[in-house]
Amino acid sequence: MLQPLDLGVIVLYLVGTAFLGIKLSGRQKGLTDYFVGGRNLPWWAVCLSIVATETSALTVVGIPVMAYLGNISFLQVALGYLLGRILVAIVMLPRYFDGEMVTAYAYLGKRFGRSTQTTAGLTFLVTRLMADGIRVLAAAIPLKLILEGLGVEASYFTIIVVLSLVTIVYTFIGGIRAVVWVDVAQMILYVLGGALAIAVITNQLGLSWLTDAAGAGKLKMFVLEGNLFTDASTLIPSLIGGAIFSMASHGADQIIVQRLLACRSKIEAQKAIVISGVVVFFQFAVFLTVGLALWGYFEQQVPADLGMTRDDEIFPRFIVEGLPAGISGLLLAGILAAAMSTLSSSLSALSSSTVTDVYGLMKKTPTTDEEGLRVGRWATIGWGLAFIAPAVWFKSDTGSIVVLALGIAGITYGALLGAFVLGIVNKRATEVDANIAFVCAAGTTMTLFALEKWVLAEDGVPRVLLAWQWYPLAGVIVTLVVGGLLSLRRPVEAPRSEAQVPTEKISS
Repeated sequence: MLQPLDLGVIVLYLVGTAFLGIKLSGRQKGLTDYFVGGRNLPWWAVCLSIVATETSALTVVGIPVMAYLGNISFLQVALGYLLGRILVAIVMLPRYFDGEMVTAYAYLGKRFGRSTQTTAGLTFLVTRLMADGIRVLAAAIPLKLILEGLGVEASYFTIIVVLSLVTIVYTFIGGIRAVVWVDVAQMILYVLGGALAIAVITNQLGLSWLTDAAGAGKLKMFVLEGNLFTDASTLIPSLIGGAIFSMASHGADQIIVQRLLACRSKIEAQKAIVISGVVVFFQFAVFLTVGLALWGYFEQQVPADLGMTRDDEIFPRFIVEGLPAGISGLLLAGILAAAMSTLSSSLSALSSSTVTDVYGLMKKTPTTDEEGLRVGRWATIGWGLAFIAPAVWFKSDTGSIVVLALGIAGITYGALLGAFVLGIVNKRATEVDANIAFVCAAGTTMTLFALEKWVLAEDGVPRVLLAWQWYPLAGVIVTLVVGGLLSLRRPVEAPRSEAQVPTEKISS
């Protein structure tokens, strides 16, 4: 049973977060201020914001159970993530800073044309909504346990609405500047929470949980056996597939690119993204270690034997039942921090892409700063409420919420990254080529996901045809092959960015 002190800590956190976001936001004078912070944010703050954004409640709730039920081999993916970020810093970031862009997809508009930019923007909107709906669900799991610990019954719908409203407040008023600075504070809180959990268990059990985990082979990081195409735990798909996934998520996903464009220079943006990969590796290590400690604390029992309906409840259950008053509230506030950092980041990215890649391109006249700011804020409210639908839709899914969210994101990541690569390496490719290739790639990965998840599944258990890490690479290959074959119809021409489209104020 949670104590009043725990509830007080959580309420104080929610109120403090909204106040901090508003206080640090500064006055928003136009689209550049609202969406890219006036391009004047320090690289270290952007770096921590990137980590907080990609973490979400999925990491805090979902990563520990991976080590609890398996081992620490998920760190292989973190190594792939670092490699992918280095490639983004070298290949993609210079193109984003070549012109005053506020979204990743403005480059596609510059290289190919408006329809390609709008297609990519709409794809981002749909995919981000679905993936982050699952992140909302990840946050709702511990919140439901909190309320049950207080003797209060509440539906997932009610929990999600309250969480979304608090996040909407500081995102609506403060824009990306508020989101980044609140992310920094939130990341410190949830990593501290993970470290506190390890310390509390070690104080009770000593280091017996670590020696037992080592004896059971749970400290195994590199997995060399297994099917390279279907086994997500093996080294090759984790390293190569993880690198491609990271290139797509950090080089072609507006939620991350928006932060990089808020840096003061290209060099600072490159520094922010590469160092974020190092931070993520150690962050994954912390929460995997939490899982090992919980395995010892619960005497190696599976979650079902402990009366849990979802494996992902293991860490929240420990927080509610196994920690002293006050510390339970602090750790639950840490989970809220992780959830809200991603939700706020998603809201800012979704609203910026809505204004720049959809609304602005559908208008016949240029969008003024005042008009864009107004539309962006209304879009923030709309997307915040829209998260409810996918969260409710996927609440009955019993698999890993981490893998589910990454799999959904991977459906279109390959098509997005493939479009960028096509524009860079293929000078023949035109707007029509890119659009057709994009649709073919997204359709291919969507078909794979549907076959695994619903068509070929047995008793609700998906049949894996391709490990989730390979989804983006498959999309890239389809995009390059289809776009390349279509481009053979014509001779080499100067890229659109050089020959047809002026570079100034393309995305405004």
